[in-house]
Amino acid sequence: MALKLALFLFVFSTAVKAAGLNSDVISSVRQNLVQTATHSWELGTAAEALLELDWPALSVFSPSAFPPPYQLNDTLNANDVLRIAENVVAAKPADSLALVPDGSAGDPASIGVAVLLANWTKPDPTNFTYSTAVGDQLNYLLNVAPRTASGAISHRTDEAQLWADFVYMTPPFIAYFGALQGGDSESALLQIAYEQCSLYRDGLRDENGLWRHVAEGSWQDNTHWATGNAWAAAGMLRVLATLNYTSQAQNFVAQRANLTSWIQEIITATWQHQSENGTLLNVIDDPTSFADSASTALLAYVTYRMALHTGDYTLIPNADKALQLVESSIDSQGLLRNTVNPYTFNTASTPDVPSPEGQAFVLLLHSAWRDGNFSSDSTSGGAPDGNGNAGNDDGDDDGSLFPQQCRLVMRRRR
Repeated sequence: MALKLALFLFVFSTAVKAAGLNSDVISSVRQNLVQTATHSWELGTAAEALLELDWPALSVFSPSAFPPPYQLNDTLNANDVLRIAENVVAAKPADSLALVPDGSAGDPASIGVAVLLANWTKPDPTNFTYSTAVGDQLNYLLNVAPRTASGAISHRTDEAQLWADFVYMTPPFIAYFGALQGGDSESALLQIAYEQCSLYRDGLRDENGLWRHVAEGSWQDNTHWATGNAWAAAGMLRVLATLNYTSQAQNFVAQRANLTSWIQEIITATWQHQSENGTLLNVIDDPTSFADSASTALLAYVTYRMALHTGDYTLIPNADKALQLVESSIDSQGLLRNTVNPYTFNTASTPDVPSPEGQAFVLLLHSAWRDGNFSSDSTSGGAPDGNGNAGNDDGDDDGSLFPQQCRLVMRRRR
């Protein structure tokens, strides 16, 4: 008993000592993110990072997430997030179901949460632009995108192929759509989001708990790519958080337990390979691989948020060490250095190729560290109880999973 208490006190004292990033650094990182994010997954990840950083009350990690307020105000306006949604929808080709037609079936959906939020809070309830665009995106995923034999939605448009990245891009969008839609569609879409996480785990997980990057299709990447494992863990985390705070939470007890276990599995396996200076390698378990501060940041983010969810702080020393490494990897211009090149997967970045997703990961990491009060003596800040006492379930549902002028708009008009 005394040994267990001593271990707990050691872990606890280590968990609360991280200094975090100062506001000037965060401001510079944020500015660089906004300026460099251009690809669909970069815009979606940027929108999520800005939401969690600047507007945490609107993120799925808030007990008040569902439903969001119909009207935003000067102090809660999410203008940077909504601007991304506005620009993407304005540029969307009329003949495209996907928000951004770019060869990936999964990546464009990453922007969907921002578009859903824009639709929910729009001043003009008769404007169906956002609801049509986001309904088209869901329609594409559920009815058009290629699927594997198991039923997993492909990450690519030209063949059925699994990428770990998909789990961050698509299931959180499907879950968020369901949480706002309410009624029978809410349960159906939440279950689909969960099932896609499960199918991807079945297709990519190895016995050591780490995920391979790419499976099936015309080529594969069997390495345990650090960013791929980070995408998978962080995506399942967002689905879990959505399930925790919807009105359907008590109907998804088993699914929430599985997601919790699957996320813990990845981060536990990952931190076993952490280098002495705090970094993770681009291929987690390949000692010849190069250091990658970007995946290190995102996996530390997951670790902080999972500690709040489970109350288990065992891995916080690893996250603290990672946070310190990330802080030392940000240059004087606010650019995260020592990252993987996000467009090649297997080469290190160069000074002329910044990593927009890496910039977003830094903001996510800071948000999780801040929300958990890991710099103070309190570890109770915002830990979710999972009771799901919020949501949009008034029983007024037309049964459609992707209405063009969807119930999200109709509720807004009442």
